[in-house]
Amino acid sequence: MLLEQERRDVCLTARAIAQHPGAAPGEAGTVSVRSGDLVVVTPHGVPLDQLQPIDCPVMSLDDRMLEGRRDPAAETTLHMAVHRHAAEQGREALAVVNAFTTDTAAVSSVLPELPPIHHRAAGLGGAVSVTPYTPYGTGDIADQAVKALKGRDAALLANHGGVALGRGLEHALDNLRLLDWLCATYLRARQLGQPRVLSEDELAEARQRDTYGWAGPDPFL
Repeated sequence: MLLEQERRDVCLTARAIAQHPGAAPGEAGTVSVRSGDLVVVTPHGVPLDQLQPIDCPVMSLDDRMLEGRRDPAAETTLHMAVHRHAAEQGREALAVVNAFTTDTAAVSSVLPELPPIHHRAAGLGGAVSVTPYTPYGTGDIADQAVKALKGRDAALLANHGGVALGRGLEHALDNLRLLDWLCATYLRARQLGQPRVLSEDELAEARQRDTYGWAGPDPFL
């Protein structure tokens, strides 16, 4: 079986998405991972918590299905576009996860951009772009996602949910969870008032601090 371990890892990631308390029922999203010129993606028509490795199609970067007992998920068009763009940019491996959670769907249906109101947003690249609305599974939404992800590890798909990238599936899932948490935090903050948005300088400082740990006692105390 082609890319057996990658197919198992895709199934585990899909189950983790399905177990999220805010995930939509059934096919709550799509998961993919690239290894060389091959991509494993979740299939169409199977709830994420019921996937088996043999269900997962293996695709070539030119959109040919090479193996798998089920057809690829509708959002495979989006995933393959992101993988091709990443390959063109020289990224050797990449995982892509998109999901429809309550908070990402809510924010993506209202805001043109998710502002960075917490320093953890720096880990995704800062403000998170929201694509214009286009039907799922189309070339249009794929093109918009590639644009929104430029220089970012996450984006929001208008009236759909969120999409995140990572060096591998665990990293991509962590980024998706962070995106979901940032959306939930923003929604909670808006109930209290107008959130304060961090500046680019403040985000840059957060990125710098992420590169080291404790620096010793504060000399000004």
